[in-house]
Amino acid sequence: MKKLIITVLSLLLIVLAGCGVQQEQAQEGTSLNLLETDWETILDEAEGQTVNFHMWGGDDRYNRYIDEWVTPKLKEETGVILNRVAITDTKDVINKLQNEQSVNKTDGTVDIIWINGENFKLAKDNGLLWGSFASQLPNVNQYVDINAPDIQLDFGENTEGLEVPWGKAQFVFIYDETKISHPPKSMKELGEWIKQNPGKFTYPAPPDFTGSAFVRQALYETTGGYEQYLNSENVKEWDYTPLWDYLNEIESNLWRGGETYPESLAKLDQLFSNGEVWMTMAYDPGKASSQIEKGVFPETTRTFVLEGGTLSNTHYLSIPFNSEHQAGAMAAINYLLSPEAQFSKMNPEHWGEGMSLDPSKLSNEDREQLKSLDLGIATLPAEELANFKVPEIPANYVKWLEEGWFEYVAKR
Repeated sequence: MKKLIITVLSLLLIVLAGCGVQQEQAQEGTSLNLLETDWETILDEAEGQTVNFHMWGGDDRYNRYIDEWVTPKLKEETGVILNRVAITDTKDVINKLQNEQSVNKTDGTVDIIWINGENFKLAKDNGLLWGSFASQLPNVNQYVDINAPDIQLDFGENTEGLEVPWGKAQFVFIYDETKISHPPKSMKELGEWIKQNPGKFTYPAPPDFTGSAFVRQALYETTGGYEQYLNSENVKEWDYTPLWDYLNEIESNLWRGGETYPESLAKLDQLFSNGEVWMTMAYDPGKASSQIEKGVFPETTRTFVLEGGTLSNTHYLSIPFNSEHQAGAMAAINYLLSPEAQFSKMNPEHWGEGMSLDPSKLSNEDREQLKSLDLGIATLPAEELANFKVPEIPANYVKWLEEGWFEYVAKR
């Protein structure tokens, strides 16, 4: 009897070992095939998979959009079940993937990650992303201008198809039209306006995110445009004197004579709400309309962008190297880039941000629907924003530029 039990257990171990090998082979085979196979096959494999979507969970509107709008529609359309996993910092997910990579863990629990900037570069440099899957997604091929600088380059880093754009933010200036009838069209005109209206303009002190963006915005126009910075390996060696000169020249006519700067965008917004300054700014084209709805900004609030373009920031979705449900992840990401999902995301009640699709690639019917969207009275049309956008500088120079502002402007 004892001999029989040992024999059965041995056979069972052999069978289980064989299954493990088959599972590993299937996973490896699936990973390779999914990057080459047709879309219908991918959808067949995706059906029934539960996909863990790790995304920042700090905004109830974003969470509701995923849980109450995307998840049921995705299941209905593809049979994929989306499980939103709230995180506080994308870097935590990157650390988790690095730890799993160090122990060769192939059955990871992250299937989709919301990512951009420094986190993307870190993930890319360390081989934490699955593969170049973007060109496999029908909605990317049909609706996304993958060669646009602000799409192809994620804070200066070539995406190489490892991530696909999910949404866009763009830097805008916010003003009260009862106080400013003709907003400036360039940083030069803004400087002249500040001189003519002393005390009515300021910007948050870097490293506040928006204050830092304002400095980068000024950098482009004062030093000859953005193109020179996109592929430069020696950004630190450029001459930034014109930028520091510009910021120092406007300083004495800023709010409180430039002796102090708002420590945050929230403080600047408060000054604007109180009428102490006549402009504020945002890296969110829909913010002014949202603040009007809340009664924070006056109803006469409007936004404008500079004719030379304003900074555009794209955020992306990617698939980790050890995702267990790559087909499901591809199906989910493809749906998130459909006109239906993107238009819904633009709704200020859902999310209120710019879409990652190229308006010129939409069908006539979709374009008409896009025009009919109620984005709020202060939000510029998507086409106008798209016409006046410029990409960000490489991510690793942002901190360096902020330190330069402190050295050559704040301490001066």
